[in-house]
Amino acid sequence: MFSRSLAATISRAVRASPLRAPQRRTNYTAPMNEVRFLLNDVWNVEEHYKKIPTTGGLNADKDMTDMVLTEMAKFCEQELSPLNETADVEGCTWVDEHTVTTPTGFKEAYDKYVEGGWQGLNYSEEWGGQGLPYSMALFSSEMSATANWTWTMYPGLSKGAINTLIDHGDDHMKKTYLPPMVEGRWTGTMCLTEPQCGSDLGQVSTKAIPNGDGTYNITGTKIFISCGEHDMTENIVHCVLARLPNAPEGTRGISLFLVSV
Repeated sequence: MFSRSLAATISRAVRASPLRAPQRRTNYTAPMNEVRFLLNDVWNVEEHYKKIPTTGGLNADKDMTDMVLTEMAKFCEQELSPLNETADVEGCTWVDEHTVTTPTGFKEAYDKYVEGGWQGLNYSEEWGGQGLPYSMALFSSEMSATANWTWTMYPGLSKGAINTLIDHGDDHMKKTYLPPMVEGRWTGTMCLTEPQCGSDLGQVSTKAIPNGDGTYNITGTKIFISCGEHDMTENIVHCVLARLPNAPEGTRGISLFLVSV
């Protein structure tokens, strides 16, 4: 009798309780407690950084690391996360063949990002960066990407272009392009894919004809250029795959060019 009565009570309680729709979260809260636990208690990054003095490790003690990541958390929570819903509604706006505007708030958030020196967090002081360990930039990017992936692609693509210049650019290119890109005043992209080739870049047909003065006339069609045009910076630098005259077929005949409009 007790069991049947209890079961009936529970059954009535279940039927009487309305189903609640899952609540949608529109804000981002950086998991700083988990971050601190991992960095300090699991990985002990302060000791690790002491072992890499040539890449900024001596500048990144426990207090410095916590201060940097705490400020990035605030930026992500207060500036980036609120932009998601507006951006989904507006999207980017094509104005003309030379002008694309980003969603409301994107440019203002990027200006604050530049003002805070975030783009140059891990780059050498030689190029205007802060010279901190690269992993600190990764920790920061993890938060910004989670808070607003779309916005984070703009400075993210630039980092790829900056790294390419550092590894493969000549001295003139580095002195000309790295300071404004590390500062964040300029952004960068990669122009790889073409209508006839997605991942098979051996089919790239864009041509690069020497002008005789160290520059090239590049013609062709590129697609899927993430962040290829926007209103957030005064200049956009493009890393472009193309072929020189008489270049061999396939990937062996591809060269990389720097294009600044």
